[in-house]
Amino acid sequence: MADYDAIVIGAGTGGLSVGAQLAKQGRKVLILEQSERIGGCCSTFEQQGFHFDLGASLIEATDLIDEAFQRLGTTLADEVALLPCDPVYTVVMKDGTRMKYPTSLEASAEEIRRIAPAEIANWERFCAAMKELSDNALSLFRSPMDTMTDFIRFFANAPTMLKYSPLFFCSYQDVLQQYFKDERVRESITYQTLFIGLPPALCPGIFAMVAYGEHAGVYYSKGGMIGIPAALERCGKRFGMEVQLNTSVDKVLVRHGRAVGVRLSDGTEITASVVVSDINAKTLYLNLIGEEHLPWLARIGIKSYEYAMAVPMLYLGVDYTPPLESHHTLATLPADMVNRYWWETYEKGRYPTDQQFGIISWTSHSDPGLAPEGQHVIILTLAPAPYRRSDGRSWDEVKPELTEQIIDYYNAHYIPGLRDHVKVATLATPLDFERNLRLPEGSIYALRQDITNETIFRPAAKSKSIAGLYLVGASTHPGGGVPTTIASGMIAADLIARHE
Repeated sequence: MADYDAIVIGAGTGGLSVGAQLAKQGRKVLILEQSERIGGCCSTFEQQGFHFDLGASLIEATDLIDEAFQRLGTTLADEVALLPCDPVYTVVMKDGTRMKYPTSLEASAEEIRRIAPAEIANWERFCAAMKELSDNALSLFRSPMDTMTDFIRFFANAPTMLKYSPLFFCSYQDVLQQYFKDERVRESITYQTLFIGLPPALCPGIFAMVAYGEHAGVYYSKGGMIGIPAALERCGKRFGMEVQLNTSVDKVLVRHGRAVGVRLSDGTEITASVVVSDINAKTLYLNLIGEEHLPWLARIGIKSYEYAMAVPMLYLGVDYTPPLESHHTLATLPADMVNRYWWETYEKGRYPTDQQFGIISWTSHSDPGLAPEGQHVIILTLAPAPYRRSDGRSWDEVKPELTEQIIDYYNAHYIPGLRDHVKVATLATPLDFERNLRLPEGSIYALRQDITNETIFRPAAKSKSIAGLYLVGASTHPGGGVPTTIASGMIAADLIARHE
């Protein structure tokens, strides 16, 4: 008899989501997490009295997250103190133009009118189309996409999506050019492609709905982003789910083509009827399972996946009130410049000190309790960075000077006075994310999410190679991000209920 009904490798939002739901099904569940805290990239740490979010900085698509909590007999609102972020963003463009995007679509239209009056009708047309797309695409994030049958079934159940099927095969940049003529308006809603981990020319057009969907509401978790995984853990424990931290899994035990448990780094073996992975799919299949257990085609397929981009983060504790206007400020560039950065800088292993685009998260603006009284937390989500630097220098070597250069750049261009008020400055590089979170090459979204790596082309939630093995998290459908990884847990829990 197995030690557990299910073992989950990794306590990210996907692992906690599936673990809690399996426990709710009455299964004996153990979650094993290699680090000292839960949440993965959606977590929070403390340094000298300042509380910093490790990666994720906002909560959107709350209906999708709420569905997971409703399955656990509660609601998102009852479990997490949500703080609304309105405006959604302040945008600072390359030419110095500043805009605010309030939650209200009508108020956002007035902001657009201020800089491009002729685009109002196009904004309304864009919002109407993206609303219809969003309303019909939501089931995509709740449905398994393991086979072509799953893909066809989705369109059969949401026939309106056929109207928008071309968006799967064009780029985000193409969509914006179809709707807007003013370059500044396009620039103001271009940065969202990096939430998918790609530049505008490579990001699938269907994700244009993100720029609309944010107006349904963007929130922050009081106490930090760890509030979401902490709530999932709390709900799971009500049904007996166990979580074990600082526990590294070295191998998935496979016998006669079926996953039957795991071996820990200290040699301990724990058996289970089902194994669920919330780690990078390439690491899972090539290292924890091993090529000897995979069919030849599966070996080729898993090796063909490219890792997603890495994004350095600079965590700053400051002793003044920064001259910012909202929880999130986007430093943006026109789409063509972002594309050029991707191909001519990022993919060639370079990393500039002039950080011309990124996100400034002023989290203590929404929750003053994240910093000592009278002080504040600023988190800079920087431009995508190569894991292997072309200059031959290691990330550890350049970290001190790069930290100072980035502070100087933001002081000069976006946050006046910053240089004189920094009390804490910690830079997390791709190498740090790999070491601390076991993200290969620092890949925050696990695998690239272009059209060749979406839906049925992503590693299946129910493994096609190993019986009793299931995947959740950024490696599988519907991809990286807080709501989508939580949704992957719902998908896997349903599949396990059906097949196990």
